[in-house]
Amino acid sequence: MKVFQLEGGWSVDHLTIAERPTPEPGPGQALLRMRAASLNYRDTVVVQRGYGAQTGQLPLIPISDGVGEVVAVGSGVTRVKVGDRVCPMFNPRWQGGIPTAARIGVTLGGPLDGVMAEYMAIDAESLALAPEHLSDIEAATLPCAALTAWSALVTEGRVQPGDRVLIQGTGGVSLFALQFAKLLGAFAIVTSSSMQKLERARALGADATISYRETPEWGRRVREITGGDGVDHIVEVGGQETLPQSLRAIRPGGTISLIGILSGPVMDARLGMVVTRQVRLQGITVGSRDGFEAMSRAISQHQLHPVIDRVFPFDELPQALAYLTSGAHIGKICISHS
Repeated sequence: MKVFQLEGGWSVDHLTIAERPTPEPGPGQALLRMRAASLNYRDTVVVQRGYGAQTGQLPLIPISDGVGEVVAVGSGVTRVKVGDRVCPMFNPRWQGGIPTAARIGVTLGGPLDGVMAEYMAIDAESLALAPEHLSDIEAATLPCAALTAWSALVTEGRVQPGDRVLIQGTGGVSLFALQFAKLLGAFAIVTSSSMQKLERARALGADATISYRETPEWGRRVREITGGDGVDHIVEVGGQETLPQSLRAIRPGGTISLIGILSGPVMDARLGMVVTRQVRLQGITVGSRDGFEAMSRAISQHQLHPVIDRVFPFDELPQALAYLTSGAHIGKICISHS
């Protein structure tokens, strides 16, 4: 079978198309014919071995998000059957319950081989059915980006109708967060440096938008929009440079879901604002299979469709990663395996 793998070094230049034997499903496993994949910021970090030894060893098949069709099952498999269209979970050992080291310590696309292969043999318990109304490309975006947004707003954030939610940016996770916020009946504010991207966010239902290029002190602007109170929940993707403004924008007792560190990995904020205003700073690392299935039911019920920016053919994975790194996209960048 054809795969894309990192071999001989850690960089985009070491991504190579190679041949591997088609795997056979062992006991408790299912064999998937992969249909599509989607990219996340994490994938660019893996290619650079940005997680150190936890990134895995070479050769490594990258990319964490995908969808495939079950074409064979091993002995003892009852969860899925041949013909099912399924998504492999990013944390294949986290079926439900609270996160533990055992449940979240192993992930697809590094250290485990990822989805850039024609076939995958994987534990059936780590699979979940994809919503029927979605295309393969759309379904491939759900296991990481969509589930991260769902975990932030629903599983951990418990956002209620009428709550006010601030969402940073218009990447994959952020637009899922916007869609879920509106599904939940929340008031949504979106920030971006691009007026074009903010216009797209308004078309997707954003109630207010802020250009952080024109308004660097956007935390103050958020308070103006909310009548001085601040927002109930913030989807924080920037990290080092954006967290100080998030602390100005959040209400006392509000929740900041930290899901990304795009502007830097170091904590550089006034921690007194967290303590004296009883702010909850919640780290989010994707989510469990149970969370995925709850999210999938909501997506199906409301016939929600992911926002797709661009689809690349399988052979153009390096170009797709370069496009992701450019930051020009709005929504998800996907790979077609056909």
